[in-house]
Amino acid sequence: MSGLLALLDDVAGIAKVAAASVDDVVAAAGKAGAKTAGVIIDDAAVTPKYVQGFAPARELPIIWRIARGSVFNKLILLLPVALLLANFAPWLITPLLMLGGSYLCFEGAEKIFHVLFPHGSHAIEKDMDVRDPGHLEKQKVKGAIKTDFILSAEIMTIALAAIEAPNVWMQAATLAVVGLGVTVAVYGSVALIVKMDDVGLYLAGNALTPVGRGLGRGLVKAMPTVMKTLSIVGTAAMLWVGGSIVIHGMEVLGFGWLGHHIHNWAYAVGHSVSAQWEAAAEWIAKATMDGIFGLAWGMVLIPLATKVIGPVMGAFSGSSKEH
Repeated sequence: MSGLLALLDDVAGIAKVAAASVDDVVAAAGKAGAKTAGVIIDDAAVTPKYVQGFAPARELPIIWRIARGSVFNKLILLLPVALLLANFAPWLITPLLMLGGSYLCFEGAEKIFHVLFPHGSHAIEKDMDVRDPGHLEKQKVKGAIKTDFILSAEIMTIALAAIEAPNVWMQAATLAVVGLGVTVAVYGSVALIVKMDDVGLYLAGNALTPVGRGLGRGLVKAMPTVMKTLSIVGTAAMLWVGGSIVIHGMEVLGFGWLGHHIHNWAYAVGHSVSAQWEAAAEWIAKATMDGIFGLAWGMVLIPLATKVIGPVMGAFSGSSKEH
């Protein structure tokens, strides 16, 4: 009996340690996840565009496929690489973050450039021809997962930098929780957004009260504006997040003059308003300046990507430079 009691006591002790570890993981995941808020906003704002133009019945299956690809990106591809980098080559993390940030700047700047100077590509138009809806859906999902890979890499790397874990196992568990939590939050929100018009249509035709039917009609009318707003927010978030990552990376590498000036200018803006708005004004000023830098850097990268990097990658992959 004494042996059994001792065993139960040991089990209880192990359970307490395990429970404490779980609490530590959840707390660390929450702290690390908060650091990735900007990229999460970008991810959630960008994703809905990938289901535009498809039949309503295909929207949720497409989002599900993208979400599965996102989980694969985070847990199977990126998590082991992030742990290896953190423990064996931490000096590589900053350059890789800057590379990902530059990609976000390029994407955001290219969207703005396309609005200001509309242009098309015969190869892209042919690739997106709706004569083969199955091919179009496959390409859309593939493109979304590629974009998610970049954003997921940013999320996992930012989260890793914010984790204060005593060992690699705690790092791995925390990153896994962050990865799963972010994926559920992003693609759950996207699913709600893209189905909101269907909900509105159902309410408009089947609600039992005039208020319900009016709400349904309002949702249907509002969704085009919501989707356009999300596109604008997504582009702004790309430039803000990408610019801030590149500027922070420059500071880490010893080129901190730009980040130092931005901090001082934002501080001055914050102290030019009343105390209750000081923090908000300083944050808005810094985010705006980070975004302006991101736009400028992205514009520089457009000819580099289209005239140099694109043709080189096309030569190695065997595809045309337009692709």
